[in-house]
Amino acid sequence: MPPHGRRRLSGLTVLVSLLLLFTSTASAVSAVLGIDLGTEYIKAALVKPGIPLEIVLTKDSKRKESAAVAFKPSKSGSDSNVFPERIYGGDALALSARFPSDVYPNLKTLLGQLFDNNDRVSEYQGRYPELRVVQAKERGTVGFRSRSFDEKEDPFLVEELLAMELKNIRANAVAMAGKGSTIKDVVITIPASYTAVEKRAVIMAADLARLRVLSLISDGLAVGLNYATSRTFPTVNEGGKPEVHLVYDMGAGSASATVLRFQGKVVKDIGKFNKTVQEVQILGAGWDRSLSGDALNQVIIDDMVEKFAVTSQMKTLGTDAKDIKGHGRTMAKLWKESERLRQVLSANSETQASFEGLFHDDMNFKYKITRAEFETLASRYATKVKAPITMALESAKLSLSDLESVILHGGAVRTPFVQKELEAIVGSADKIRTNVNSDEAAVFGAAFKAAGISPSFRVKEIRTLDTPGYSSGAVWTADGKERQQKLFTPTSAIGAEKQVSFKFLDDFSFTLYQQVPGLSRSPDDTPISQIQTKNLTASVKKLEDSFGCLAADISTQFAIRLNPNDGLPEVVRGSVSCEATEKKGGVVDGMKDLFGFGSKKGDQKPLADDVDDLDATSSTTTTEATTPSSPKESQTSDPKASGKKEKKEDEKAKEVKKRTETIYIDFASQPAGLPQLSPEAFQRIKERLSAFDASDRTRIKRDETLNTLEAFTYKARDLLEDEGFIAVSTESLRATIEKKFKDASDWLYGDGADASRETLKERLDELRGLVDPVQKRKDEAARRPDAIKSLQEALNQVKVMVDMVKQQREAQVIAEEQASSAASSASLAASSESPPPSSSSATSSTAPVDDFADLDDDTYTTSSTSSASTSSSTPQPPPPPMYSEADLTSLTSAGDSVQSWLDAKLAEQDKLSASDDPAILASELTAKSKELNKVVMNLLQKQMKRNSPPPPPPPKKEKKAAGGAKGGGKGKKVKVDMDDVMKGKKGGKGLDLDIEELLKDLPASEREEVERAVRAAGGVKTGGEEGAKVEEDEEEEEETGKAKGKGKKVEHEEL
Repeated sequence: MPPHGRRRLSGLTVLVSLLLLFTSTASAVSAVLGIDLGTEYIKAALVKPGIPLEIVLTKDSKRKESAAVAFKPSKSGSDSNVFPERIYGGDALALSARFPSDVYPNLKTLLGQLFDNNDRVSEYQGRYPELRVVQAKERGTVGFRSRSFDEKEDPFLVEELLAMELKNIRANAVAMAGKGSTIKDVVITIPASYTAVEKRAVIMAADLARLRVLSLISDGLAVGLNYATSRTFPTVNEGGKPEVHLVYDMGAGSASATVLRFQGKVVKDIGKFNKTVQEVQILGAGWDRSLSGDALNQVIIDDMVEKFAVTSQMKTLGTDAKDIKGHGRTMAKLWKESERLRQVLSANSETQASFEGLFHDDMNFKYKITRAEFETLASRYATKVKAPITMALESAKLSLSDLESVILHGGAVRTPFVQKELEAIVGSADKIRTNVNSDEAAVFGAAFKAAGISPSFRVKEIRTLDTPGYSSGAVWTADGKERQQKLFTPTSAIGAEKQVSFKFLDDFSFTLYQQVPGLSRSPDDTPISQIQTKNLTASVKKLEDSFGCLAADISTQFAIRLNPNDGLPEVVRGSVSCEATEKKGGVVDGMKDLFGFGSKKGDQKPLADDVDDLDATSSTTTTEATTPSSPKESQTSDPKASGKKEKKEDEKAKEVKKRTETIYIDFASQPAGLPQLSPEAFQRIKERLSAFDASDRTRIKRDETLNTLEAFTYKARDLLEDEGFIAVSTESLRATIEKKFKDASDWLYGDGADASRETLKERLDELRGLVDPVQKRKDEAARRPDAIKSLQEALNQVKVMVDMVKQQREAQVIAEEQASSAASSASLAASSESPPPSSSSATSSTAPVDDFADLDDDTYTTSSTSSASTSSSTPQPPPPPMYSEADLTSLTSAGDSVQSWLDAKLAEQDKLSASDDPAILASELTAKSKELNKVVMNLLQKQMKRNSPPPPPPPKKEKKAAGGAKGGGKGKKVKVDMDDVMKGKKGGKGLDLDIEELLKDLPASEREEVERAVRAAGGVKTGGEEGAKVEEDEEEEEETGKAKGKGKKVEHEEL
C-alpha cells in the first residue's frame, strides 16, 4: 500500500473527477452582472466571454437608467386580463406630469422601512403627493396602491416594484450579451449604512427578479476595488507601507466616507509556491443620510414653491404653498426641473426655468436662480459635509494626516460648495483625486467582484475585506435574567468566525441582534435571527449515559460568523462536548483482549489441566514482562513481594487517559425583526410579476401586428401602380384591393387604434388574402422562363449522356469478343510449347551458385523483364465495363419521365391567361432539374468507385547505401483526386476507358453540354488538368540521396 498522503487514485476515480469538473465548468459558463443600485439611477456592467466589463446600455443607448417605473393605463379599459403597460427609466419620468399617481421613482429610500411613524416615509410622501402610499398588511412596510388596478388588488410592495426595475436591467443585459445568453448571478452595491432589514429587502427584490445575489458590496469598497484593478501596491511582507485612501461618495440618497487600505501581500499558492495578491480592506466608514442630492433638490423646490405662491395669479386663487405642494402634477414638474437646475449651477453661475400650465392650464411661471443664492439656501448642508469623514476616521482610528488622497464618487459630489468644503477639510486640493470615473467606478467594481466569485472567469486576484457597518451580538435568557454578549464590531471583517460558549444543558434559544446607533434602544429593537436548538437535551443525556460525562464537564458551543454574502451574523454550527476517560491502549488493545491476544497479567488465568506446565509458562511470561532478573532470584522470590509487584503492574495497566467526545447540535434559524412574507404571499407576488411579463409580451406582439398592418396598407399603394402587378391582375380585383386597403387605413386611425391583436391579425390576413395570390403570380411569371430553360438544358445533358453510354456499351461488346478470341489462341499455343517436367530439376541441379543472390534486384530491369514475359505468355483480360444496362435504363427512364411531365405542364400553362394562377411553379421546375442532376451524379460516382485505384502500400524506409550509392528510392503515396478519375489518368497514364476518350468524337457543342452536366452534378472537372498528384517527402529524399525513378517527382513533360 502506498504511504499515507501519496496514494494513487484509481482510474475510475480520476475519470469521474474529470467528468464532474468538466460538467460543472460547462454548466457554470454564463454571464455575470454587476449592478450599482443608486437612488436616482441604476447602472449595470456585464462580464461575459468576449465582453469584459462592459456597461449595459439602455434601450435608448444610455449608460445609466433612471430608477423609476410607471404604469401606463391600459386602453382595453375594464379587461382584467390585460395589465397596464410598464415604462422604465427616463420614459417613466416623462409620464410623471400626465400620470403622477402611477410613476414610482427613487424607491431605494423606502426599502425595509416601516409605514408608521417613519420620517423617511413622510418625506417621500411630501415629494410625491399624488402617489397613494399605504401600509402592507403582512409586514407593516410601505406599499403603493395603483389607480390602474381595482381597489381589491393587493398593494405593490417596494421590493416588488424594484424587482421590475431589476428585470428591466437584466433584459437589457441579455440583449447585449446576445441570443441564448443567460444571466442569473449578480453582485449589487449597497450603502455602508444599510441595516439588516434593508439588505434583506435588496436580496428579496433580486430574488423576485430571478437573480441570484452572489454578494452585496458596499459602495466605497466597490470604488476601491475598481481603483485597485489597474494598480499594484507595496508588498507588506517585504517591508512595504500600505496606502490609505478615503472614498467620499455623495449620491442622490445619502453621503458616505470609507477609509480603505491598499496593500500587496505574499500568500501561499498551490504546492510549495507563493504568490503576490492585492488586498483592499475597509478600515472604517461613516455616513449621513440627510446629506444627498435629493436634499439639495428639495432646497430649490422649496424656493420655487415660495416664489410661485406669491405671484398675482396664485394670490387671486387664494392658493398658498401648502396647496401647491399637495398638487401632484405641479410637484412632478418642479421635481423634474429642480434636478436640471442644480446640475446646470455646477458649471454656471445662474440659470432659469419656464413652466407652462403650472397648477392650471392658463398659468405660466418663470423661475431664476444664481449659484450664490443656491449656496445660501443650502448652507445648512455645507456644514454636514465633514460629518461622514469624521465618523469614518474615528472608526478606523486614524487622522487626516494618514490619508494619501480623497477619491470622489457620486453625482452630487460635483456640486461646487461640496468640493470647496472637502478641500478645506483635507487642507489641500492636491489630495482631492478625480482620477476615477465618478459615475461608473462602483458598478465596474461590482462587476469585477462578480467575475472573481464566478468559476467561469479568471481575473486579477484582488482580495476584498468588507465590514458589517454595525456592531452585533447575541442575547438570551438564563436563570430569569437577560444575558448579552457582543460578538462583532462595525469594523470586523466579513467572514470572521467566533466561538460562543453557553452553560445550557437543555434545549434553549437565543437571538442574534444588530446594534444601530440612534435607532436601537435595546438589542430587542433590531433582532436579526432567532436560533432554537433541537437535540441538545438528548445529546447531553447520551454523553452522560454512554461516556460517563459529568454535567459540570459538559460544554455547549456555537460557531457564529459574519455571512460573506450579506455581512449579517449567522450560526454556522453548534456542538456539545465533554472529556471522557478510557483505558490506556484504547480500542485496539481492547480488541486484543477480546480475542485473547492482549496482556495476561492478572486478567487471564490458566485452565485446570496441566497446572504445573501452565504455571511455569505464566511465570516465565511474567518474568519476561518485568525487569530482567537471574533465574536464582526468580526461584527464591517471596510470594508476598511477588503479589505486591503484580498489583502495581495491574494498576499501571489500568492507567487511564482523557478523550473529548463531541455531538453536533441540530438547530433551527428563523429571521427575526421585520416580519417576513409568508410563502403564499411570496408566490402570489411572483405570479403577479409573471402575469405582468406575459401581458408585456402580448402587448409587444400586438404592437408588431399593428405596425405590420399599417406598413402593409402603405405597400398596397405602391403595388397598385406597379406594372408587373397590373399585368397579372384584373381591373376588378385591383378595385377591390384599393377599397379594402382604404377602409383598413381609415379604421386604423379610428377604432382600430385600440383593437386587440386578434382583430388586427384578422384584418391583416384578409388583406394578404387579396394581395398574396397576385404577388405570387407576378413572381412566378418573372422566374418561370429561367427555370424552364435550366430544366431543358438538364434534359439535353441527359440525352447526351445516354448517347455516350450507348457508345461505351457497343465498344465494350467488341472488346469482350477480341479478348475471348485472344484467350483461345493463347491457350492453344501454351499447350503445344510446354517443356518436359524434368528439365526444370536438371537445370536446377546444374546451375552455378549466384554470389549476388542476396542483393536486391534492379527495380527497372526486373520489373520490365517480368512484365514482358507475363504479357507475352498471358493475354490481357478485357477492361471492366464502365456502365451496365441497368444504368442506361435508369438514365433513359429519368429523362423520358421529366420530359413528359414538362410537356404536359407547358401545354397546360399555355391555355391560361396572365391573371390565372400558374399551372407550373418555378420551384417545381428547379426540383426536376435537381432530380436529373442527381441521377447523372449518382451514375458518375458509381463509375468512379469502380475505377478508383487500390490504396498504395505504406512506404518503407531504406538505409543509405555505402559510398553514397543511390538505391531504388522510397515508395511514394499516390493521391488520386476526382478530376484524375474523371479523366482516366493516374500518374500521367490514361485509364483503359475514360470520359475524355468517349467525348473526343462528339461535336464541340455536345461536348460542352456534357461537361456542363458533369459540373452541375457535382462540380467535377472533365478536362484540361494534369495527371495524379504524387506526394513525396523532399526532406527524406535529401537525406537518403535516392535515385531518380519510382521515388522521384514526375513532371508532366517526362510522361
